[in-house]
Amino acid sequence: MSEASEEWTVSEVVYSIKNNLESEFISLFVTGEVSNLSASTAGHYYFNLSDSEASLSCALFRGDALRNPEVKKIKNGDKITCTGSISVYVKKGQFQLIVKRVSAAGRGTLFEQYELLKKKLASEGLFDVENKKAIPKFPQRVAIITAPGGAALQDFLNIFERRSISMDIVIIPAVVQGDGSAASLRSALHRCIEYHLKNPPEKQFDVVVLGRGGGAIEDLWSFNDEALAWDIYNCPIPTISAVGHQVDYTIADFVADFRAETPSAAAEVLTEYQMSVKENLSNQIRNLQQQMASILNEKKSALSIRHPQKAIQKLISNIYELKHRFVKLHFEERSLQLLRLDEKLQLMDELEVRMNDAIGERIREEKEKLEHKFQILESLNPKNVLSRGYSFVTSQKGDCISNTTDFETLDNESELTLHFHDGIGKVVKRS
Repeated sequence: MSEASEEWTVSEVVYSIKNNLESEFISLFVTGEVSNLSASTAGHYYFNLSDSEASLSCALFRGDALRNPEVKKIKNGDKITCTGSISVYVKKGQFQLIVKRVSAAGRGTLFEQYELLKKKLASEGLFDVENKKAIPKFPQRVAIITAPGGAALQDFLNIFERRSISMDIVIIPAVVQGDGSAASLRSALHRCIEYHLKNPPEKQFDVVVLGRGGGAIEDLWSFNDEALAWDIYNCPIPTISAVGHQVDYTIADFVADFRAETPSAAAEVLTEYQMSVKENLSNQIRNLQQQMASILNEKKSALSIRHPQKAIQKLISNIYELKHRFVKLHFEERSLQLLRLDEKLQLMDELEVRMNDAIGERIREEKEKLEHKFQILESLNPKNVLSRGYSFVTSQKGDCISNTTDFETLDNESELTLHFHDGIGKVVKRS
């Protein structure tokens, strides 16, 4: 929780509430009395669900209203059960129930049983995320437990056939609705597990899918069986629950390792990475084909340019061009003009002699200047002074000791160097 001193903007508060509510209240069954019912021209329905202590705003949008034709018969004062999730309308800072399904409230007993079992299994840890097994990215053998003649299975197989590269599908038939359906589902799952445990790894299942199409809560009730929930929880094979439509949530959905909205969605999840590989291979093949076509066109063009016939034609064209240019020179008519080149050559020889003389003179002048500067440097050379009987002293660091002050700053036993014109000598300072 944030400290009281932390400052929030209105948007931050509303969006924080929105994220918390919408992630917590995903699928709800809410029963109450209808009030303030209204329908918009766009086909949306707005109303409140109320009981003796509270009221909840609800919205049923056009697409979901078309799937719930009984909404046209609802009137204020009716008691109904709505299935949906909580959403926050940011502009007004209000939360409401986005309704996906509407039904008469007479089935409240099933909803109550569902909620009680859901709470019980949640408290026993069957829904804990840390207990869920990861779904393999590239499953090779998949078992699907469903009604063999159902549309859900056909949708699953169609998507699998379109998207999969390599995957074996094993259909384990089961009754998915009505009396005995829960026992049939459990029996099918037991057979699947037994087969899995008795066979070598290459024949074992990578994933088990429990699926069926959508329907009313009574139709899906077998997937809310407590014993089936424990079987799914204890199943050694990763499980996917693909029951009903997007708004249908069963106990199997919460227990399974992964919940798919529909059997078709389960097929898409299982083939997702294979589809990615398939698309990548297709793109690579297309790119290779384009590159090969481009290279072939370049080579064809290069071969066309270098064809022997083209080379011969080019050579003949160059010969004619050179011949034409040669004729245009008119050597016989310009012989006198061309012979005047001798004058240019003579002038070049004269310029060369003058250039050599000027360079020689400049070298002599610079040599004299250099010798004069060398004589000046030589006269300033300290060693020439030393040859007249002088010497100088340096410290161990090479510093020149030119006065008594520098000498006094030296430590006793310091080694000094005496420089003479013909060599050096070493002395030690002593008090």
